[in-house]
Amino acid sequence: MATFILALGLSGCAGLGGPPPALGEPRAALEAQKGRPTAIYPDGADTLLEYATGPYGQLTYMARIGPDGLLKSYEQVLTSEKYATIKVGVATKQDVLRAIGHPAETSFLPRQQLEVWSYRYKESGVWDSMMHVHFDQAGIVRMLMNGPDPMKEEHRGFFR
Repeated sequence: MATFILALGLSGCAGLGGPPPALGEPRAALEAQKGRPTAIYPDGADTLLEYATGPYGQLTYMARIGPDGLLKSYEQVLTSEKYATIKVGVATKQDVLRAIGHPAETSFLPRQQLEVWSYRYKESGVWDSMMHVHFDQAGIVRMLMNGPDPMKEEHRGFFR
């Protein structure tokens, strides 16, 4: 049973390994190599294909397909540089989805009336971190805050 669960867990991101797809290749070739996208977003005349590694993964790739059906770009988007492109007070939930994809976790802060989307990533390629994107009730980004990923932190307690 454990082997089945491990295989099932790995199958969701198995297509993300290996060499990156070649720019200019058709969408069908990309999907044959990387599998079905975890989400699809319209972005002007282009289409974005999200390839996320799930709630515990630290990688999400976005493939940009042009109106001609060919791959224009393919990038890992859970990075400090990409988070910096999200404009506080301007960006919407749809903007965030197109920029960095679906969150690993969501929560709600009742006192501040903010919805929080959290993303696991390797900060500077080293630290296991989480980026928290806070939205107001209108769906506008009000704050970005990062910190350590509590799932990856070493717990030092009295009984450990």
